[in-house]
Amino acid sequence: MATPSRQDRRDDLGTRWRSAETVRRPLIGIAPDVVEPRPGSVRAQCAVAYSQSVLAAGGIPFILPPMVEAIPMLVARCDGVVLTGGDDPRTEPFGVPTHPKATPVHEARQAFDTALIHALLRHPEVPTLGVCLGMQMMALVSGGELDQHMPETTPSADRHAGNALHAVRGVDDAPVPIAVRGEVVSHHRQAVRRAGSMRVIGVAEDGVVEAICRPDAVFFVGVQWHPERTSDPAVGRGVFERLVEHARQRMDGDRSRGVRAS
Repeated sequence: MATPSRQDRRDDLGTRWRSAETVRRPLIGIAPDVVEPRPGSVRAQCAVAYSQSVLAAGGIPFILPPMVEAIPMLVARCDGVVLTGGDDPRTEPFGVPTHPKATPVHEARQAFDTALIHALLRHPEVPTLGVCLGMQMMALVSGGELDQHMPETTPSADRHAGNALHAVRGVDDAPVPIAVRGEVVSHHRQAVRRAGSMRVIGVAEDGVVEAICRPDAVFFVGVQWHPERTSDPAVGRGVFERLVEHARQRMDGDRSRGVRAS
């Protein structure tokens, strides 16, 4: 039997890529971390678990280049967005000194995340999930405030560090866009103290804010825990499934109206 040519293999790959199942998968942009291991060597990096979670939920993950000038094009192309975890934000841009024990994120990451969140707030039709730092940045941009060093303020701070497992629960009976009851994995030393214009929808047993949302958006949700590491289906995989579900609805609606190019 003849060996397929390189062009035949490319054509076959293209056919499979354009299959009906793939076409119906929404494109989910993942905002990465930015690191500089040596001066001038700036890199974007992201835990593979985020992409695995998006793919398992039915989306097509891709890593966003952390370039502020590209944000309008990226938001126009994305059916949904994930803001990932990381170190600590610099809070001077939000009117508060950065805590001396904070580990600030790279300035390029903070600039990108801040501008991206502002753009997403102008486009509330784009489903967005913020994880850990991503949630904290959502709150800051929305006029909120952080507890910048939980070991000084929260006796149970160690229950939220080192990928600890703890319970979360909802705060009232109002409808919520994700499940907020279950056992979650956490790894953070900062937390949202005030959510600004966002609504608190979930807390831990010690009162630490664990989930927030923007009521006037289709799906603009932040979680303090790491759903990509959480085995409880409702508060792990289910969080990404809700994001992808809303992203698919947006994608299908836009295609039916011919709003965006495929």
